[in-house]
Amino acid sequence: MNNQHLRKLLRPFFKRTSAVIGLAIVLFLVIVALLGPELAGNDPAKQFYDHMLEGPSRLFPLGTDQLGRDILSRLLNGAHLSLAVAAAGVVAGAVLGIPLGLTAGYFGGWWDAFVMRVMDVLLAFPGILLAIGIIAILGPGLTNVMIAIAVFGVPQFARLVRGSTLQVKSLDFVQAAHAQGAGAVRILAKHVLPNVLAPIVVMATLRTAQAILIASSLSFLGLGATPPSPEWGSMLADGRAYIETFPHVAAFPGIAIFLTVLGFNLLGDGLNDMLDPRLRRNL
Repeated sequence: MNNQHLRKLLRPFFKRTSAVIGLAIVLFLVIVALLGPELAGNDPAKQFYDHMLEGPSRLFPLGTDQLGRDILSRLLNGAHLSLAVAAAGVVAGAVLGIPLGLTAGYFGGWWDAFVMRVMDVLLAFPGILLAIGIIAILGPGLTNVMIAIAVFGVPQFARLVRGSTLQVKSLDFVQAAHAQGAGAVRILAKHVLPNVLAPIVVMATLRTAQAILIASSLSFLGLGATPPSPEWGSMLADGRAYIETFPHVAAFPGIAIFLTVLGFNLLGDGLNDMLDPRLRRNL
């Protein structure tokens, strides 16, 4: 890919201010997730008993919670937890859903019907209810939250990839490869999958935003991270009892979740504009 083609590909993305803002937010969050423990000035579990429920100050820029813990340090340390759980769940869902969608779309027949009916059953449950049901069976914990996010993501990826595969497999270069005697695995890996990657990338970005909401919701309900883990959803749950008297305890974790979800959604919309040729023609 030469520089001119790369600039042409990136132009629709950078023409959207919202996409650039989303990219900046996500990059900032990734840096914070990687460097959070080093950036935090205090141990996220350390309790300052003389500063409980203290508002933002020079010593504690975002204040302290009901146990005297530094909220800023907990947010910085919790960034890698929230992002890692969401990203791992999305990747696991993609790893399971993409092969199902590829094979269902390419082979069709009874396999396609079987896979799609199973996906329809999973999609019949609202995402958070399905996640709660899985956690109820497996028990609380971040590992089980990742499993719940993965199961919720499988039908999303499977249906998306199946639809794209149905379009690609009828194209001339796929038919030519089949006529030359190429096997199904080679055709799927070399010809079909590379041409359905664009919608997968967009879906993964948007799914990460949903996964963060699901993980935070489960932790808020006490089904995710266990104390004293500085996960944003559990921090928000700790602060709900003080929302009228000490609103900063709940406000800052809520803002962190809001900005993270907003950033991934804006980034996903920008990637969609960049990777969808129909939208590129209109920009």
